[in-house]
Amino acid sequence: MGEFVRIEETDHAGVAIMRLERPKVNALNGQVGNELLEAANELAGRPEIRGVVVWGGPKIFAAGADIAEFPITGDRDPSDAVDGLIDATFAIENLDAITISAVNGYALGGGCELSMSTDFRIAGEGAVFGQPEILLGIIPGAGGTQRLPRLVGITKAKELNYSGRMVKSAEALEIGLVSEVVSDDEVLNRSLELAAMYAKGPASLANCKRAMMEGMHVSLAEAMQIEKREFVASFQTDDAVTGIESFLESGPGKANFSGQ
Repeated sequence: MGEFVRIEETDHAGVAIMRLERPKVNALNGQVGNELLEAANELAGRPEIRGVVVWGGPKIFAAGADIAEFPITGDRDPSDAVDGLIDATFAIENLDAITISAVNGYALGGGCELSMSTDFRIAGEGAVFGQPEILLGIIPGAGGTQRLPRLVGITKAKELNYSGRMVKSAEALEIGLVSEVVSDDEVLNRSLELAAMYAKGPASLANCKRAMMEGMHVSLAEAMQIEKREFVASFQTDDAVTGIESFLESGPGKANFSGQ
């Protein structure tokens, strides 16, 4: 259990919360990045957890990096401040579990980058997203120039990264940055509800996720081979037998999966 990041159990079977809590604004520094990485690695070792909600609390998701820790003397190399967060975003992105960021308040800079490493983002009506690093004379360092274009398209990502402009939840939904907007007091509940739904799904969700995430970074021909690999692997699950037998007997959508 870290000082600023902890894993919380929930009343939903197979669902856990990765809780970020560093008062006052959940500023991200090297320690927080390392603790996020440790939490992700712990969850990766718990196959019974099939849905993960990343939450910064009811007021703020994460307002960005701890600027006071940025080096402005010496060799001015900020790697130590960002390496843990970079590794954490990859670890979260690569979890077999379906991941959801529950975003209240600000998700700026590293906070926006953290949210983009999850499969989905559920935003409160008062949520605000952005990559304002350019306003400090620097650029995003944990995915803002890479994951943002993959989510909203290169032109919109350029506009947001070049200007540092923040977007409210309604616009974030319009451009595809978030999946859904709900009232601020329903963000966590809705995220848990979705995570619970996916946690009840077939084991092949992990195969589908791996195929999609790996396939984005290679040629189409290579991606099709990745899809074939995971397609074959999905047939090796108990849930494949359950699902096919249920379809033949009762039609689609009636199988009760075990997650195995």
